[in-house]
Amino acid sequence: MNIQKAASLKSHNTFGIDAIGDLAVFQSTEELPALMEKTTHQPTLILGGGSNLLFTQNPTGWLWKNEIKGIEVLDENDDYVIVRSGAGENWHQFVLHCLRNNWGGLENLSLIPGKVGASPMQNIGAYGVEIKDIFHSLQAIRISDGILVEFDNQSCAFGYRESVFKRKLKDQYIIVSVSFRLSKRNHVLKTGYGDIQKELEIAANSEPSIQDVSRAVIAIRSTKLPDPNMLGNAGSFFKNPVVSTSIADSIQEKHPELVFYPAGDSAVKLAAGWLIEKAGWKGFRRNDAGVHARQALVLVNYGEASGKEIWQLSEDILLDVQAKFGVTLEREVNII
Repeated sequence: MNIQKAASLKSHNTFGIDAIGDLAVFQSTEELPALMEKTTHQPTLILGGGSNLLFTQNPTGWLWKNEIKGIEVLDENDDYVIVRSGAGENWHQFVLHCLRNNWGGLENLSLIPGKVGASPMQNIGAYGVEIKDIFHSLQAIRISDGILVEFDNQSCAFGYRESVFKRKLKDQYIIVSVSFRLSKRNHVLKTGYGDIQKELEIAANSEPSIQDVSRAVIAIRSTKLPDPNMLGNAGSFFKNPVVSTSIADSIQEKHPELVFYPAGDSAVKLAAGWLIEKAGWKGFRRNDAGVHARQALVLVNYGEASGKEIWQLSEDILLDVQAKFGVTLEREVNII
């Protein structure tokens, strides 16, 4: 347990915003009662990797940083394995661990920044796969009384980049571990989304493995998305909006190249990055706040941008896309 008053939070968020806050780091559930006592009240925010966070001001109250580690197999047979990870494990390193063991299901989620504990909170997803597809359960401490509670898939109420922990139960639990059900054989690869199939063809992989798909995803993400260690960002800043087919049809009349995907009855999911790029924002820069030159969905900090400057840029983009396409974007990043 490590407690710091008025600590710099610059290294605790991938935008690299130098906010100041009271920070407490814990590495086990056993530390939580003492931590509660020492910090005198409940945490204002639970920090993981800080990869989906934008500080627009110094946070009030205590920030608790979850660094609970450990990976273990809970159950397995010839077909599947249930593996549990501490919430403080690095997500990509956990994915690589599973790949080394030939456990399928996470390969499309390679190179996503952040910690394991954040994955079910946001139901992270990429290239046709979401956490809910391979999620088994999670354990979380209820802050009000310190009781350990287990959540299954249904009780997490997963939605598009959503879960019960972002809505009804927001700020009420600390996720301490997450378990996944992964395939050991007869795993069906998902290679039809994005440029995965193209990457596999370039590598001449006619019968790709889960490791091949992971390498393809890593290659694609490395080309399109900036490394937060080199250029401050939080990945996709906006969610892909889901709209009615009638709205999509009206946009497509003017823009036949509109990018969209099926999203259920009479609904489609539009590519937010396409909308932002078509509105003219790709590569835009205002002082040190900007839109990435290769991926319009990513807002970046070129060095000394404040959180308020990045937020204002996002607001300008949101209003412009609404005016030009009649579509309201929603921020995926948590704003503090």
